[in-house]
Amino acid sequence: MTATREPRATSAAATADTAADGRPGLLEVDGLTVRFQLRDAVVQAVTDLHLTVRPGELLAVVGESGCGKSVLAHALLGLLPRNAAVTGHALLRPPAGERIDLIGASERRLARAVRGRAVGLVPQSPATALTPVRTGRRLLEETLRAHGHPRREAPTAADRIAAEVGLDPADLDSYPHELSGGMAQRLATALALAPDPPLLLADEPTTGLDRPLVDHTLDLLRRRCDAGGAVLLITHDLAAARRVADTVAVMYASRIVERRPTEELFAAPAHPYSAGLLDALPERAFRPVPGHPPMLTDLPTGCAFAPRCDRATDVCRTPPAPPADGPGQVACHHPLTVVGAPA
Repeated sequence: MTATREPRATSAAATADTAADGRPGLLEVDGLTVRFQLRDAVVQAVTDLHLTVRPGELLAVVGESGCGKSVLAHALLGLLPRNAAVTGHALLRPPAGERIDLIGASERRLARAVRGRAVGLVPQSPATALTPVRTGRRLLEETLRAHGHPRREAPTAADRIAAEVGLDPADLDSYPHELSGGMAQRLATALALAPDPPLLLADEPTTGLDRPLVDHTLDLLRRRCDAGGAVLLITHDLAAARRVADTVAVMYASRIVERRPTEELFAAPAHPYSAGLLDALPERAFRPVPGHPPMLTDLPTGCAFAPRCDRATDVCRTPPAPPADGPGQVACHHPLTVVGAPA
């Protein structure tokens, strides 16, 4: 099933050949909005989202469960159900090949030129994404051959990639249902890495892994960026984001509310929600964010975080402008710090 994809007029941000700092973006998302039409309600899953991922960059999108992080990844690859309406732009500039607006691209072009080739996906639920009637080895070798590896070299390449993700090559001879959740997660990561795509969308790639394997997987993603690739990491694990990300985008109730260089964000968060997330960490105040996120079918007309925020005033009944693309931005009428000022 295919979602309704409705590209709107291209803005200056989407057509610029280079980003504000002079580096071209491998992926430039401009005004991405996703709505799910239910029988008696509309789910506002992603709203007016702007972000750029550049070669060599690891951008982490963090936030509470249900804020729209995974919908973002699936929208970029055209993997949403029929009741989804997608608008905006997502311009992909692969190193080889033509530029593609992922939102306006046909299913045929996404299948042939984007998924697995220009953009890899580590799914959040790998067990449901793996073909149950093929062993891990067959899945991995078929993927390698489909992307140019000679048949005779595929077994050796499969063993090498399995070892890279922390999977015993002997485990490739098992079927998906014979693997533990963590092993299935590592197999899904291996399948995403096999074609060596320039951009990797990693949706909670450390699910089901113990701490040493979490760090192993994160370091593997970091090395890809250091070698010139790019990663969009979707995670609720703030420690993971701090370990490997260059930039962190904080998402709340379908919107990006703050996007900052990682160390700046952790040193002096500007949005009250970002500060609340950090205060919930065990090594900090270990204090949960008060209240509960709003339902995406019933978002406030103003700032969605206002009901949980002790800094809210009447002006918060008006939604703050979304963060424009840049090195540090916040969508808040009453930020805790001045973005760009010394921490």
